[in-house]
Amino acid sequence: MKRPQGHRGSAGFSLVEVMVVMVMLALVASVVAMNVSRSLKNAQVRAVSRDLVAAMKYTRGQAIAKGKPKQITFDLRQKSYQAPGKKPVKIPENMELGLYTADSEIVDDDHAGIRFFSDGSSTGGRITLRYKDREWRINVNWLTGEIRAHQLSE
Repeated sequence: MKRPQGHRGSAGFSLVEVMVVMVMLALVASVVAMNVSRSLKNAQVRAVSRDLVAAMKYTRGQAIAKGKPKQITFDLRQKSYQAPGKKPVKIPENMELGLYTADSEIVDDDHAGIRFFSDGSSTGGRITLRYKDREWRINVNWLTGEIRAHQLSE
């Protein structure tokens, strides 16, 4: 039996075609990995700020419930904060912690706090959390004690 002219014995992919596909898959995987990494870092900053807001709301609630002033304290050197009656919470090393508060609440260059009073008011202040180009700011209104967090940069 004769084979028709121009027909080869096997149909498949050449080595060059396989290599091109592999390179394309590697490029797609690296782009996806970079996007996932960026999203995880943004989520980490958001989670830390959310936890800090919860600790501040807890401190305010304790001041109202107990009828006595309560203070959330910050250790800027150790990058940590502590709500009354709770263990200190350390902020991840790769993040920066900044605090702007009333002079009466500053102990020294590394230690300060924000005090909440039994009527819900506070000494006020602002906490800034930074990771590279991500920045969250938590504002505490001195008159109402309201605590608000918002992202400044993406």
